[in-house]
Amino acid sequence: MMSGSNFWVIGGEFGSMNFHKLVEGSAQVQGPFKTRKEAEDCWKKVSEENRHRAGVRFSIVEEPNRASS
Repeated sequence: MMSGSNFWVIGGEFGSMNFHKLVEGSAQVQGPFKTRKEAEDCWKKVSEENRHRAGVRFSIVEEPNRASS
């Protein structure tokens, strides 16, 4: 079942281990992806590339379909 949503992989390097504030200039956004599976594949790739950097974190976010009324 297709949701009509877009998925994004967002993240970067955070200034502390509480992961509240990104280091300026480190933000990364990848997507949009039409399926969560595509976003998960991207997330796995960028997470693996940065696994040696403890302050780097990525998340998958879903942008809901905005159907016109």
